[in-house]
Amino acid sequence: MLIDSFGRTLDYLRISITDRCNLRCLYCMPPEGVEWKPHQNILTFEEIFRIVKIMSALGVCNVKVTGGEPLLRRGAAAFLKQLKNIQGIKKVTLTTNGILLGAYLDEAGTMGGNAFPDGVNVSLDALDNDRYMRITRAGNNINADPKTILPLFDSLLEKKINVKINCVPVRGINEDEILPVASLAKEKNITVRFIELMPFGSASAYKPVSGAETAARIEKAFGTMTRFNGISGSGPALYYSISGFSGKIGFINAVTHGFCETCNRLRLTSEGFLQLCLSNDIGHDLREPLRSGFNDNELARIITDIIIEKPGFHSLSKIYGMMKTHSIGLSKIGG
Repeated sequence: MLIDSFGRTLDYLRISITDRCNLRCLYCMPPEGVEWKPHQNILTFEEIFRIVKIMSALGVCNVKVTGGEPLLRRGAAAFLKQLKNIQGIKKVTLTTNGILLGAYLDEAGTMGGNAFPDGVNVSLDALDNDRYMRITRAGNNINADPKTILPLFDSLLEKKINVKINCVPVRGINEDEILPVASLAKEKNITVRFIELMPFGSASAYKPVSGAETAARIEKAFGTMTRFNGISGSGPALYYSISGFSGKIGFINAVTHGFCETCNRLRLTSEGFLQLCLSNDIGHDLREPLRSGFNDNELARIITDIIIEKPGFHSLSKIYGMMKTHSIGLSKIGG
């Protein structure tokens, strides 16, 4: 088991398999985008598998695949299938903006066996196309349209894949999208989660909408929300039921209501840096020892030794007395 100095069991690994993205979401990166990392600096799938096998033996059992946009990386479908087959891994989920999701489902469907992830989180901050284009800066990307993404939820549900929508309300940008996005959980058995804007990189230029305000808007429109504890999840979201809704509403309020006391996650960047906290650069490079001939026991020792340095709290919230903005963007660390 991986247990840090605060007694937290770390069993959840988020893996960024690429820093590249086909959108330029305003709270994630600047309009011109970011400079992509050289291909040789990115971990190969084989290197990722090796790290996951080592960490699985240490107690990690839940894996989230992220980016950038992970479906941009060639071979992502086969990678996800093989990841699910690693001994000790109980759940593999995927976070995507949904633009390439249809093509991915088609490819995975030809692979047979247990090719699909257990869950898919789709980032969707607006249903109105004009607002969606403003937020994503999709430009001439003809596939970047909520109308092409929404029908894919039915395809996911038909395949028994758990569906979650991630929406980040931003003041003056998409507050009016809170209710339309929330209503997606009314007719379909999906979970719509609202995530407080975190002060990273480009996001620092915008103002957040608190989870409490978002919840109040939803309750005013749809009725009382009742706490629901039946969703199995690896992350920090709190979930609620609403009478007449087929699905659930969730909140990740990292800024106004921290959840660091129960944090169970680690992050592996696309370049192989094992990061211990979203708001802190403490961690250890695993790429260099991987490529320098370290054996599995030596790599496991690096991981177990660094775990004790995981901080007790993040620096995103005043509730911990140290709120600050961060120059690094979310695209660099997989959210």
